[in-house]
Amino acid sequence: MEKLKALLLTQGMHGMISQVEGMAKAINADFSHKIIRLSFPWNLVPPKFSPISSIVLKDRNYVTEEETPDLVISCGRKSVIPSILLKKKNPKIFTIHIQDPKVSFKNFDAIIAPEHDNLNGENVFSSKGAIHYITKMEIERAKSYLVNKINSQKVVSLILGGPNKYYNFNEFQLIEIFNKIKSNFISIGYKAIVIPSMRTPKTIIELAKKEMGSCGHVVSSVDKQAYLSAYALADYVVVTCDSTSMISEAATSGKPIFVAHMKTKRNNYRFKRFFDLFKKMGITRDLGEKIETWSYKKHNEAERIASLIKNKIIN
Repeated sequence: MEKLKALLLTQGMHGMISQVEGMAKAINADFSHKIIRLSFPWNLVPPKFSPISSIVLKDRNYVTEEETPDLVISCGRKSVIPSILLKKKNPKIFTIHIQDPKVSFKNFDAIIAPEHDNLNGENVFSSKGAIHYITKMEIERAKSYLVNKINSQKVVSLILGGPNKYYNFNEFQLIEIFNKIKSNFISIGYKAIVIPSMRTPKTIIELAKKEMGSCGHVVSSVDKQAYLSAYALADYVVVTCDSTSMISEAATSGKPIFVAHMKTKRNNYRFKRFFDLFKKMGITRDLGEKIETWSYKKHNEAERIASLIKNKIIN
């Protein structure tokens, strides 16, 4: 059987790209990626109120007749209508949407949503945390990338997110996190690797250099190999609480994970359900808890769900 061809549709955000690519890789499909841009005013309108028409698209030629895919894997609000349009033009295309599409689930062959979103339906596949494109093999391959930057047998890696609608990421909260890492890890001989994400503002990276520069190595820009290497070299991983995707990616490392919590701007009940789930699974603890080693079962939801969806595609 030839490899399936997948078209990935997202708004271009790292978390979304990680999820669609993770699913495409787990299905073992060849894939191409299109960034979806919606025209005004449809970029402001929820999918359930948008027409199923190419009028909503800035680029109406995001797929040609020659590259008609076997699969469409979409993620995020703006990719909902384009996916439905493709299915309407060619019913043979198998469509997978990641996250709640906010329209009838019948518009898709499969929907993948994290368990903490509480979505239910015949074609809904629930994941424990977010699916993503990080694999254990990639982490091991990148191990040597930062070896010369961190001269220590004891390493703690801090993965920084950035402000969103739930968390401010103000300087006071960050310094509190840095100080916890200093008192819990640096004081007993650990060196720190600090990794920014695409959402980490430059001001926060500069603050990290000021506060943590003497404690190890602060990576100053987004660097996937550094990100993977930080997991491979770490004895412990600390991840800021603003991203369930980053915490899910960290779980691929198999390393003990501490979540660095911050005060919220608004109700974060979905995050709370996720935090409770990963604690019950023995994956995470809260930064500030006792430093001890623990292990947990290999966590790769993309592979597990892909095996279920493959059966649906074949049948």
